[in-house]
Amino acid sequence: MEHDSRLAFVDALVGILVDDTPTIRAWTASADRLITPGPISLAVPEGTRFDAAYEEAFRPVQVGLRGADGVAVPLDALLLPLRRTASPGAAEPASPPEQLLLALPADTAGRLRQDVAFVRELFLQDRVGVALFDPELRLVRTNTHLLPYTGLPIDLAGHRLHDFLFPEDAEAVDAMLRSVVETGQPLVTSPQLVRTKIDPRGGIAMAISAFRLQNVDGTVIGVAGLFTDITGEYRARRRLALLHEVTAAMGGTLSVSGVAQELAHALVGPFAEAAVVDVASAALHGDEIRPDNTGRLSLSRIAAAGESAPATGELLRITAADGEAHPVPQEGETGGLRSMTVRLGARGRLLGQVTVHRSPALEPYEPEDHVLLQEIAGRAGLALDNAYRYTYEHRAAVSLQRSLLPSAARSVPAVTTATVYLPAHSGDVGGDWFDVIPLSSTRVALVVGDVTGHGLQASATMARIRTAVRTLADLDLEPDELLVHLDDLVSQLLAETAFTDSDTDGEDDAGQDASADDDRTEQGSFAGTCLYALHDPIARTCLIASAGHPPPAVLHPDGRAEFLPVIPGPPLGVGGLPFELLRADIEPGSMLALYTDGLIERGDGDIDSGMAELLRRLSQVPADEVRLGDTGQRIVTGLPPTRLNDDVTLLLARTKAVPEQDVVVWTVDANPRSVAGARAAATACLERWGLEALVFTTELLLSELVTNAIRYGRPPITVRMIRAGSLTCEVSDGSSSQPRMRRARVTDEGGRGLYLVAQLTSRWGSRYTARGKTIWAEQPLPTDSPAAGS
Repeated sequence: MEHDSRLAFVDALVGILVDDTPTIRAWTASADRLITPGPISLAVPEGTRFDAAYEEAFRPVQVGLRGADGVAVPLDALLLPLRRTASPGAAEPASPPEQLLLALPADTAGRLRQDVAFVRELFLQDRVGVALFDPELRLVRTNTHLLPYTGLPIDLAGHRLHDFLFPEDAEAVDAMLRSVVETGQPLVTSPQLVRTKIDPRGGIAMAISAFRLQNVDGTVIGVAGLFTDITGEYRARRRLALLHEVTAAMGGTLSVSGVAQELAHALVGPFAEAAVVDVASAALHGDEIRPDNTGRLSLSRIAAAGESAPATGELLRITAADGEAHPVPQEGETGGLRSMTVRLGARGRLLGQVTVHRSPALEPYEPEDHVLLQEIAGRAGLALDNAYRYTYEHRAAVSLQRSLLPSAARSVPAVTTATVYLPAHSGDVGGDWFDVIPLSSTRVALVVGDVTGHGLQASATMARIRTAVRTLADLDLEPDELLVHLDDLVSQLLAETAFTDSDTDGEDDAGQDASADDDRTEQGSFAGTCLYALHDPIARTCLIASAGHPPPAVLHPDGRAEFLPVIPGPPLGVGGLPFELLRADIEPGSMLALYTDGLIERGDGDIDSGMAELLRRLSQVPADEVRLGDTGQRIVTGLPPTRLNDDVTLLLARTKAVPEQDVVVWTVDANPRSVAGARAAATACLERWGLEALVFTTELLLSELVTNAIRYGRPPITVRMIRAGSLTCEVSDGSSSQPRMRRARVTDEGGRGLYLVAQLTSRWGSRYTARGKTIWAEQPLPTDSPAAGS
């Protein structure tokens, strides 16, 4: 008959029948597996008694079992006295008393004692929960500390985890144990949140280990689970993870409101049911943060998260104290700390506060939670302060950038202009710039340029180049010639920068930080572009030259849009290469669009599609639209600053024309007697225009200018008068020598002519032409003149 496999030690058990001598009288077959076959005997330690007079039930003894080779196998045994049934009528048993030795090999017995002691102590200890489950995952045996938590039955035997645990938690544990039963793969310290149905608040975190139980024949009899409470460690890890998550979430934005919103949303769920963030109102716009006269700071609630969170938009005032960030816990309800408020600040500046809340359905906040919120508030304060500083400095930088540029909208006799400027998403101001420069004879220069890089260095370089362009424009140079001079100037700036860099290289050893070295490197790697367009409303032409800049677009009065075929020259600073001049006929009412590459790149770098899109948007401008500002905004629609990799500058100019009746031209003979005729012709023209008030000064001007042309110039001599916003008198001749104004000495008989011209006019000057030079002078029109405001 097979033995019961549930008694794992039976196969190793040896039974020996001995008398009191002691002599072996019989033995079980299991003893033959321990010794060499043949005669057997016992090796009995001295003092061990086997006589029948010494009777003690289950007396332990240690003996040796010797076989034919004489080698003794140690045995741990129990000596059991035997009783014999006496024969009927006999006073004593028929044979001498015998005793039974039940023995195990000593090493097997030692392991058995260890197994028993291990299991006994395992179920008695109070640090690790122990549970034995049958194959159907019913509890068979547990120690009293399986779950030190409310909501457990008194007797767990026969229960399933679903009987007292939260369904989600019970299913998760069952799934792990079921996998161990089915696969035999042990489970080692898998963390799991455990909550009971009666008290499902925070629960406890358990590290679960499990292994399969089976008989010696491989029959599965269940699974053993070890449950270790790691709630403290689990919550500490969750707090640390939350700290990292909140820090990472806030680090992705430099917007004050963005930081506040990320903070509120990151706190809700793992840490709070509701969270609100209040920030100093001044910080939102980059204004100076200062408490009022009562020492209180105005806050705006700009971020809220959670179903029970109050709405944003609320205004409140708090005491600024010393400007430090002070945590202020608030006891909201009974039953523990339900709300906490902690100040947000950094670098000695109070910026706001954050408040978190838990309902009574959840566990109250612990002291460690308050410490965590303080740590989060410290990092949030730094993020807010960085965002505030960024907003403050960006606002100042943009203000500087805009102050360096001319008025956005202008109206001169040649054009009406409007501009749009969008800074890049990086927030640093760039080197994009534009200018509208009124020139002599009602002409106007339209300029747009771009300096690579961002920041104050780019703005400073941009301001220098714009100033240089204005200075060169006053010389009345044609666009290609002007760009040659501008290119020379930029080359000089680069040379000066390189010299300054080499001269300061040694200063790093004296305490210069690495950022200063980076700044010098950026200064030395200058690149810039410029497009210069000269529009003449009388000739109705536009002269254009480009130094590496995209071509201008033109919207014709018939609605047709195209790019002018400008051949771009090299960028500024390259030197030694020519610039091509384009002469284009521009109809009155056309709209010129000058821009920087940020517009046509459209944030993704695809210039071809950006240029095509610009033409498409220009062609959709209504023919009757007058406000160029609206047109500019429509063209840049869809280019929010948060997506731009570069600044966007757009200069729109609607062209005008000077009517033919407002321009008079005649030729003067190179004879002093022709001066009187020139005065008479001018007087007749002014009377026809209704400008009799300007006859006297105009006669003086023309007398001086015509006389100088006859005396110092060469034929042909031409006089032109223009009525357009002001009265312009021009005298041109074939000589290239420029006049120079000087103050005549008291004894000089002449030399006062040009000085007189300067005194009688609002401005005057001279310019070279293809056939010589032109001297011009402007006078303001009387306020009652119909052309005074044109």
